[in-house]
Amino acid sequence: MKNLLIIGYNWPEPATTAAGGRMMQLIRCFKKAGYRQIFATTASRTSYTTDLEAEGVQTRTIHLNDPSFDHFLAELQPDIVLFDRFYTEEQFGWRVQNITPDALRILDTEDLHSLRFAREEAYREKKPFSKERWLQQDLTMRELASIWRSDLTLIISSFEYSLLLKEAKIDPSLLLLIPFMTEITGDKNLKDFDSRKDFICIGNGKHRPNVDAVHYLYQKIWPGLKKSLPNATLRIYGAYLPEALLQLHRPAQGFNVEGWVEDAAAAMGEARVQLAPLQYGAGIKGKLLLSMQESTPSVTTRVGAEGMHNGLPWNGIITDDPSDFINAAVKLYTDEALWSKSVDAGNTLLHEIYDQELLCQRLLDAVETNRRSMEQQRAKNLFGNILRHQSMGATMYMSKWIEAKNKNQEREQE
Repeated sequence: MKNLLIIGYNWPEPATTAAGGRMMQLIRCFKKAGYRQIFATTASRTSYTTDLEAEGVQTRTIHLNDPSFDHFLAELQPDIVLFDRFYTEEQFGWRVQNITPDALRILDTEDLHSLRFAREEAYREKKPFSKERWLQQDLTMRELASIWRSDLTLIISSFEYSLLLKEAKIDPSLLLLIPFMTEITGDKNLKDFDSRKDFICIGNGKHRPNVDAVHYLYQKIWPGLKKSLPNATLRIYGAYLPEALLQLHRPAQGFNVEGWVEDAAAAMGEARVQLAPLQYGAGIKGKLLLSMQESTPSVTTRVGAEGMHNGLPWNGIITDDPSDFINAAVKLYTDEALWSKSVDAGNTLLHEIYDQELLCQRLLDAVETNRRSMEQQRAKNLFGNILRHQSMGATMYMSKWIEAKNKNQEREQE
């Protein structure tokens, strides 16, 4: 049985974050293939943390800048190490390289964090975003370095996959496009057009693009939409919503900030249309994928739908203009034929792009191929070899310095 060590950025929270859902998809895929899995993280558990032990996954709390991780790694001797986001690869990758050099190193980006932050910066500064601007960011350099140091990097968005190939010149052998994996079932008893009502917006409050989107809804979309559909209401759901959003709760105006909902899928299945006016961001949006799964058409922006439909018809309408957004929402809400056509488009997207069975097998096949050819792959990865060389190991030396400093403080306290 092969050992898979997952170094998590957070404990998975599939009920609150798309990232948590993604992690559980990967865990269940590797479980299907018979891997023994150990999930380790420096994070603290929350009330939303999923029960990994019930999934057959061992868990371990680890510490930054602490040699205890080296002892744990030497004892475990993993065959594969999966880093959850590039931050964990920066923190622990050099230790994995030193202690277990024969372990295959996989990076799961979740989304390109550097792309999201570069877009947010441009948005805040009211400047146009460009790929050249993204390439100049310090965070981009760090994220690209992590990709080069890894044996295989999982990318969820077709846009980001193309961006890395064309703009960053990443060797395609280092990348694998694996979007969110969804179970395709034909027996779900979903409500039809007439059985649904109201608009919905879902988003985790710790994710800044979601917070901004709710403010955008409140200021630029809902007043005009409510005027056109006076009997409609909007329900906003999400864990960790900040106080500034909770203060926008206006039931008399049909603008309802509800907070966390235990069953997001059920809430989505009750609504007629989802609104997601995202102004910046990256990766695949879990809320929009949930729309497809629950046959709820959506109105979103180009950034919202980016990398999610690969040129196929969207399950709703895509627009960046506020007036067009309002008109699109009204049309989807009132036009049953358009609504049904959008539902069909979403079902096509699920089958063509997000089929769990196909994607899981693609991942497992790629992992085995890379394990067999790891030595040859590493030999030709020049940038990765340069970045892994100890002369480039700034993170390693900083960590060792912190270790030494902590030991000295402990001695002084004795």
